[in-house]
Amino acid sequence: MNQRTTGLVAILRGVTPDDAVAVAEAVFAAGFDAVEVPLNSPDPLESVRRIRAAGPAHRRVGAGTVLTPDDVRSAADAGASLVVSPNTRPDVIAETVRLGLESCPGAATPTEAFAALDAGARSIKLFPSSAVGIDGMRAWSSVLPAGTALVPVGGVDVGNLADWARAGAAGAGIGTSLYRPGDQPDVVGARAAELVRVWQQH
Repeated sequence: MNQRTTGLVAILRGVTPDDAVAVAEAVFAAGFDAVEVPLNSPDPLESVRRIRAAGPAHRRVGAGTVLTPDDVRSAADAGASLVVSPNTRPDVIAETVRLGLESCPGAATPTEAFAALDAGARSIKLFPSSAVGIDGMRAWSSVLPAGTALVPVGGVDVGNLADWARAGAAGAGIGTSLYRPGDQPDVVGARAAELVRVWQQH
């Protein structure tokens, strides 16, 4: 399956290096575009290294909860190609772009979204998406530059994913409804496959 077809990002918060590769392989096999290991997980950069080493170079392997330029450089050294943050910090975005990585900063208001774009981002993480809401995303879309990718994160699950897709989301970041620490790869893979099915049928 083309791994660039869904825009779905698996947020593997709490994953350990020993589990990271098997879980990541399960979600990639289901059709997810990317995996993200938040930096507040156990030994997250080692997990990023292992996931990167296990698959083809074109895979989107990300580090999440990236808060500082130093975090960006550490993520890049570990092999991350995607840098995801919960907030909008222009220096973090600029460093990500400087290193040739994909930046996906978090924004909760149009002002933050415009600041992120001014700093060089092309994708915006709507966070928390439950606060922005689908109507909010539609309103943002009417004023942001054409081609801006809006990716809801926080509260997205199999029950509302199709609604986000129909409203024009470029993808979605999915965390606890997909993976919790200790979940087995086959279980995570089955959840991922159902999310992909819902996304592709919207």
